[in-house]
Amino acid sequence: MNIANKTVLITGANRGIGRALVSEALRRGAERVYAGVRGGLEIADPRVTPLTLDVTNAMQIARATEQVGSLDVLVNNAGIALYEDLSNPALIEQHLAVNLYGPLNVTRAFLPLLRRSQGAVVNNLSVVALAPVPVIPGYSISKAAALNMTQALRALLAGQSVSVHAVFLGPIDTDMNRGFDIPKAPTEVAARGIFDGLERGEEDIFPDPMSQSIAQAWRAGAAKALERQFAAFVPQSVAAA
Repeated sequence: MNIANKTVLITGANRGIGRALVSEALRRGAERVYAGVRGGLEIADPRVTPLTLDVTNAMQIARATEQVGSLDVLVNNAGIALYEDLSNPALIEQHLAVNLYGPLNVTRAFLPLLRRSQGAVVNNLSVVALAPVPVIPGYSISKAAALNMTQALRALLAGQSVSVHAVFLGPIDTDMNRGFDIPKAPTEVAARGIFDGLERGEEDIFPDPMSQSIAQAWRAGAAKALERQFAAFVPQSVAAA
């Protein structure tokens, strides 16, 4: 999946990794970049089309599908991370609404276009999908669920020529990670790593130095082996639908 001359939709595109992904897609020669934002977006490049897109808003998702004529790559990047201690169920539900149901519903809405282009879905996850950070447990739970959803979509869509990619982000220098006093990779590094992995056809993308340190162990581990085994349960009639 080469980004040059392709049409890309990026959710959560107004700042952080999303904004860096927009810039990186343009640098790689994307023909059109749809930037899903909840507020304004100031990018002068005529190849960028802002879309008002709150991933928890069904009406906005439906309206976005009407504005996008064709699509090669969907990057589900929008997300939230709130500090909490599992004492407030509403915060867990809020994380799940944005970080799990958001990408699932956006993906389902744009699947007809992605099937037509034999395109790709890229879900920005986190290394906390593999092990929780206890001070952001709701976020960790939602990313673990989103990983499972990504793996299921990968198996279900494999026979429909739509590839599904999981991005395991380590600590990135964004507002979301401001409270962590640890080494963080620049957003530009993360964006380059994500598109590099996509262009190499990697199912699981480890785009930054911290995440790359666990990439080999993940790919050779029991969890990945089980994913491949369980994917065989998908009926051929579903895979070819």
